[in-house]
Amino acid sequence: MSDQFELTCRLPLLDEQGLLTRPGYARAPFWDYRREAVKASSLRRKEWDYYLISNGRFALALTISDLGYAGMHTVSLIDLEARRETTCSSLGSPPGKKDKLPEQSEYGNCHASGRGFGMHFLNDGKNRTLIVQMRRFAKEGPLSARIELTEEPQDSMCIATPFEEPGCFYYNRKIPCLRASGTVSCGGRDYVFDPADSFAVLDWGRGVWPGHVTWYWSAASGMTPDGTRTFGFNLGYGFGDTSAATENMLFCDGRAHKLGEVHFEIPMTDKGKYDYMKAPWHISSEDGRLDLAFKPVLDRKSHTNLLAVKSDQHQVFGHFSGRAVLDDGEEILLQEFPGFAERVENKW
Repeated sequence: MSDQFELTCRLPLLDEQGLLTRPGYARAPFWDYRREAVKASSLRRKEWDYYLISNGRFALALTISDLGYAGMHTVSLIDLEARRETTCSSLGSPPGKKDKLPEQSEYGNCHASGRGFGMHFLNDGKNRTLIVQMRRFAKEGPLSARIELTEEPQDSMCIATPFEEPGCFYYNRKIPCLRASGTVSCGGRDYVFDPADSFAVLDWGRGVWPGHVTWYWSAASGMTPDGTRTFGFNLGYGFGDTSAATENMLFCDGRAHKLGEVHFEIPMTDKGKYDYMKAPWHISSEDGRLDLAFKPVLDRKSHTNLLAVKSDQHQVFGHFSGRAVLDDGEEILLQEFPGFAERVENKW
């Protein structure tokens, strides 16, 4: 691809016509998103805060989202050692003005509640606290969780991309390698996240989307093989026109290292369908700085077919092995590095 444009100063995300002022990427959230600047129908607007907390043995995934025509909130508890997961989702009315998701990712709180559950994402600008209470978490009984996220890295992945469809855009910030501590209590068991080996990623998205889209995303956070530095990555495509920039980055000790285009090679069945649990997947970058084999452990899959939403989601957890090269040429060799890779198709 051509040279990627990096934004290094603040500016409004949208112009007076509701179009992106400057597509590209940044290492900090320099674009200012204002909901009132969006010219498309509110039914087309999609906003979400998604957190995944994991230590490679178990994980908690939390989503508060506003799909424009509805609020969709999800809690998933994933036991990777037992190879099982439980997910509960709530689809309700879109949030009112007081409950809208924050227009910035640096600070601000968001809340979701319904019959028998409450979710609260608190962010004072320094630390993030995630609180969940569910009276009935599927057949597991009640679930409660309180997670503290600290040590936000210096750099994050921020990208503003247009779509071919007029008026559509995506503004996204992903923060990997957040230190996580806390406990999830469910089914008579406590799942304890120790900050020594537990990390979180935030996926903060705001945009106007086409009615049909397919994306690929992979993320992982942990320590370098020698145990001295934090290391992670964010990889993906399908989130719009990436001719100005991709969202592909490596992260080492809080600093971002930019990659070009990447490609996910997912095994196929004899009938030409994706075989998500077959090993290995292959993820590589066009610049030769990334070459990973991915061995699946568990497919957190979801098939939704409602009047307003049709979705086929496969978030596959597993382990990465291979090589990643930082900007200065240092090679990081990964062996059984925990993370996930996903393919999601939405009609919304």
